[in-house]
Amino acid sequence: MKKILSLALALVLTLSLLALASCGKKDENTIVVGASSTPHAEILEVVVDDLAAQGYTLEIKIYDDYILPNTGVDDGALDANYFQHTPYLNSFNQDNGTDIVSAGLVHYEPFGIYGNGVTDLSTLAEGALIIIPADDSNETRALFLLAQEGLITLPADASAEKGVTTLDIVDNGGYNIVPVEAQTVPAQLKNSDEGTIAVINGNYAIGAGLKIADALATEDASGTAAQTYANIVAVKNGNETSAKIKALVEALQSDKVAQYIADTYDGAVVSIR
Repeated sequence: MKKILSLALALVLTLSLLALASCGKKDENTIVVGASSTPHAEILEVVVDDLAAQGYTLEIKIYDDYILPNTGVDDGALDANYFQHTPYLNSFNQDNGTDIVSAGLVHYEPFGIYGNGVTDLSTLAEGALIIIPADDSNETRALFLLAQEGLITLPADASAEKGVTTLDIVDNGGYNIVPVEAQTVPAQLKNSDEGTIAVINGNYAIGAGLKIADALATEDASGTAAQTYANIVAVKNGNETSAKIKALVEALQSDKVAQYIADTYDGAVVSIR
């Protein structure tokens, strides 16, 4: 009887150890990707079947902030994320000591200036409120767009690589420029006084039902901004050469995805080809 109990205990222990080992083993046929809901998760859905045909299961986890998708990649909870551009990633790495890299460019979302009761930037009143995203890279990008439209003046040597903030503005044009959390900009514009304008990230503009055609001004999609601010698939350094990440990037850079982007987003999202 004791021998039977010993054998049973040994079997239970063995099965427990095997279960633990299985839990700790990375599934190389599953690709877990963190993404913003619009347009990133929507674009990922387009390639689910294509990856399945190659033997991969694509799991899409949706986030509504810019922090958790990167911490998830850093700690291994996510294989990749798809929501950001390289300048933002570089800033995140510097601030958080992470080592996350781009595995490939997918698309570009032109920044737009939208108005509450403003139909032409030339009529913007002195002292008007201008709402912009607050994180380092997107604040820089917003300020360059305002400068592009002649609303403010930046230093002659200002660049995306160096970054600029509201403290660097040479001439603010007499406007009240307020940086806020990027995801709150559309709601703050909607609830603002008439005469306010805002610079809004492409994905948040889409999510708020704003059309790029209705923007008062946009970045030039044929300029350097398209490459500088292209949205990327980001992974932990060293994982960009793995088979499943290569398969993911190739699927997202396909003609099928390019056509989906062109048909779906009416210029608010532009495929990088």
